Amino acid sequence: MANHSPFLKATRIHAAVALCIASCASAWAQQNPTEITITDQLPARVSGFGDVPAQELPFSTTTINSATLEDIGARRVSDALHLDASVSDSYNSPAYWDILSVRGFTLDNRYNYRREGLPISAETMIPMDNKERIELLKGTSGIQAGTSSPGGLVNYVVKRAPNRAEQQIRNVTLSYGQGDNRSIAADLGGRFGEVSEFGYRFNVAHEDLNPYIRNTKGHRDLVALAMDWRLKPGTVIDFEFEQSHREQIGVNGYSLLGGVLPAPVDPRINLTRQPWSQPGVFDALTGSVRLRQELDAGWRWTTQYGAQRLRTEDRLTFGLGPNSTDVPNGLNFNRNGDYDLYDYRSENERRLVDALQTEVSGQINTGSVVHNLTLGMQRQRQLDRLSPMQAYNWVATANVSGGVYGTQDSRLTYSNTNRSEYSTEFSAKDKIQLTSNASLWLGLRHVEYNRSSVQNEPSGTNPVQYRGNMNLPWVGLSTTWAGLNIYGSHGHGIEQLIVPNSTAFDTPGEQLGIGRSRQSEVGVKSAAKSAAQWHATLFQVERPLTYDVYDAANFVSSRYLDGKQTHKGIELGANWTERQWKLGATAQWMHAEISDVAQNPSLVGTTPLNVPKFVLRSMAEYRYASVPGLRTGLRLSHEGERQVTENGSVQLPAWTTLDASAHYDTKFNNMASSWTLGIDNLADKRYWRESPKQFGHYYLYPGAPRTFRATVQFRM
Repeated sequence: MANHSPFLKATRIHAAVALCIASCASAWAQQNPTEITITDQLPARVSGFGDVPAQELPFSTTTINSATLEDIGARRVSDALHLDASVSDSYNSPAYWDILSVRGFTLDNRYNYRREGLPISAETMIPMDNKERIELLKGTSGIQAGTSSPGGLVNYVVKRAPNRAEQQIRNVTLSYGQGDNRSIAADLGGRFGEVSEFGYRFNVAHEDLNPYIRNTKGHRDLVALAMDWRLKPGTVIDFEFEQSHREQIGVNGYSLLGGVLPAPVDPRINLTRQPWSQPGVFDALTGSVRLRQELDAGWRWTTQYGAQRLRTEDRLTFGLGPNSTDVPNGLNFNRNGDYDLYDYRSENERRLVDALQTEVSGQINTGSVVHNLTLGMQRQRQLDRLSPMQAYNWVATANVSGGVYGTQDSRLTYSNTNRSEYSTEFSAKDKIQLTSNASLWLGLRHVEYNRSSVQNEPSGTNPVQYRGNMNLPWVGLSTTWAGLNIYGSHGHGIEQLIVPNSTAFDTPGEQLGIGRSRQSEVGVKSAAKSAAQWHATLFQVERPLTYDVYDAANFVSSRYLDGKQTHKGIELGANWTERQWKLGATAQWMHAEISDVAQNPSLVGTTPLNVPKFVLRSMAEYRYASVPGLRTGLRLSHEGERQVTENGSVQLPAWTTLDASAHYDTKFNNMASSWTLGIDNLADKRYWRESPKQFGHYYLYPGAPRTFRATVQFRM
């Protein structure tokens, strides 16, 4: 397979790792090989309220730190966030960018992701090797993000230099698993200068991809650097960047057979793979620079700029149902297993994101009331520049039993669409300390936007432009009582709902309207630090409903803004640590319902598709006193049944998997090391993981089989 990376080849990665090890060997040999814990002093940007601890916030957040990411062998954000019961898959293909659902709503990869608190496009494969933690804000995120889908907001926090001069990070990690994947990574960090005013964190990684799904080989590379300069007391300048490359053969979903749910299939089969199938290629250069200045009277001014440059070769040998006679309003495979095979290629897709953000925060006393204020402004540009045409050509009628091979057809037959978006946002947030135990939280974000799209061929076809502004309020109230934090909050979110500017729709580019989502949440969190931490949350999220109806006679879909989608639920979570035991669990019960639909009244009272009614994630870990450094763990995931078709005639059964792991910290040749052995899906259960509907087609994705992984990290 050719390496299309413009900046690195695998041999250069290996050479870089070897050079880093060799150049630092003398220093490593003199260090005490003990584990170092790095405490990140930067604020939890996803909350929008600075460094307020999560247990004090009047809404729900989850943080997955780097130690947990390493323990579970996370290679993508879905691996990490699946530890939380509020998160499930939503057309989450194994060889494509992550598409996730939070509280039953699919996150928008253009608007619901942040990196170092700045907006990015998640329409690419984002590596985990240089990430310190993943933060998730649940619910509407208008006060933090302006335009965004309801459900949640994800923020990536990158690894930074250690805070103290005596701290040195010299880690090398080797891993094997998930089929025949093999990776090597180095993580180096330290400080230098006369008074250790300079800090650095360098990450480099290479992985040969050969997962459990056959015929999906590929590889990925990463180079990342973060540096800071303590210019003078109270003034810090830091910057970071990462450059990544990934290419891999894609995986198409399965489907219903004539409207009937088939038995779970062998998940190792790449259903639509052809000898001529081309890999998808994802190149990304992302970085940011930040100035933090301490002002008088405890105030702080922070200004940062972030940029992202993505290039994608989006390719897939696509399997699509040939008719919709068996299932209303959608496509599926024929009852005998036949489906249409297409050669899809949209090459040289370029996406650019730039964001400039400035904030000032501090404290004002008005009598006995304390105001913790944050005032901010953000200017953002997001551009999608795609090639004029894409290939989407029928090549054969295939069957799920295999053995049918078509002839590739890369003729450019469908127009691509360019999109441009400029926005300016002004925000104000205030945490008002009413008493020693009670706080009022207020927020308001004003968003001004200018969005446009145009089909590329014929040149300048169907131009669409929208300008406007909107205000997004948010309010919360919290109090501490008997060691508990009790709170309630209400917030709004905004989406601009538009028919995709694509020939796959009968009215491409049409604006359907502005969708305002609303969330109310009340909850209780254990406030005091103790061996047991727990929380309980009730929430309700309302959002305008959009849905697609497929016209099989004309091969186009119609999108409607019609009705309302309401999700009501309860989340429970607890963590308990006592001596050698560590236990944890999160659970979510949710009732999701569609109402007020005029165009298609049969949808009233139904449940949205691919939304599980109940999700449970739990873990248990035991440390062995008789064998210092050894710990073993079990992790359980359960997702309840969900609706596959609108009329409820097809339901996806509930499923449960169990994962096991063993971790051993020891010294190897007087060098600190951590060894991990994991077995995912211990019982080798076959099941359908999710059942999304995309562009009129019902999909089924099988769960992964039993897989093994092994990792060793040397801390030199």
